[in-house]
Amino acid sequence: MKSINDFSFTFQKELSGLYDPRECDSLFRIVIEDVTEFSSAKIKAFPESELTVVQSDAINNILDELKTGKPIQYILGYAEFYGLRFNVNPSVLIPRPETEELVEWVISSVGSLKSAGGSILDIGTGSGCIGISLKKNLSEFDVTALDISAAALWTAKENAEINQVNLNFILADILNLKSEIENPKRQTPLEHLEKTTNSEKFEIIVSNPPYVTLHDKAQMHQNVTDFEPHTALFVPEDDPLIFYKAIADFASKNLESGGLLFFEINESYGEQIVNLLTDKSFKNIELRKDMSDRDRMIRAMF
Repeated sequence: MKSINDFSFTFQKELSGLYDPRECDSLFRIVIEDVTEFSSAKIKAFPESELTVVQSDAINNILDELKTGKPIQYILGYAEFYGLRFNVNPSVLIPRPETEELVEWVISSVGSLKSAGGSILDIGTGSGCIGISLKKNLSEFDVTALDISAAALWTAKENAEINQVNLNFILADILNLKSEIENPKRQTPLEHLEKTTNSEKFEIIVSNPPYVTLHDKAQMHQNVTDFEPHTALFVPEDDPLIFYKAIADFASKNLESGGLLFFEINESYGEQIVNLLTDKSFKNIELRKDMSDRDRMIRAMF
């Protein structure tokens, strides 16, 4: 039977063409912890522990999938985000640490609003990681999550149930909100985006929209470009701000006075998005860097 240490060497050998040694070690530990349910401390303290045949087979099966470039989160079916667990699949992007910083910024900004509570709209919700994390930490707010993908919305609904929060879910295209809003399943209709047709508005609108250009794609790892949903990633090379324009226009009509708009952004377009928001009469615009010192998020007030 193979030991934990044996698999550590195997991961380094088998995955060296796809990942650097640190990434291989990280993947190894994630897989061992998931399959064996050992703590990281136990794995480190007892590397010679032998694994059962069932455990070894499970690890080898995962390793075979990893060698194709498939992300570990899709293989295991879940990802951790902002202290919560989210089911993920190829219909949704894998939540990333940079987006946790955006969520933290939204939460810390709530105190600047005139009153506690109100409504939040998460545009392009995907797995629901932003909207669900906000609802979990800002329970006094009503949260609505919108996405163009029915499959993504059903994943987000599942994640809301897992994390025991209630959200409103909208199937719609922010680039064409005048089109008919269809239900992903007829027997479970989604709410319509009523706030666009009445006087009630949102206090906060937040979005991590598609922002990757074809130029950026050439620099990305294959486990992103080959497996994650392209509709949630890529924008036309000749109009990279297409979603920011549409969302800013929507927000200018559907944010309360003094309401806040938050974006995650492509680091290459920070100044352009600031100028875009300025031209659309937003104020107190702040461009913020992420943990890697890259322009990654923007907050603006209407």
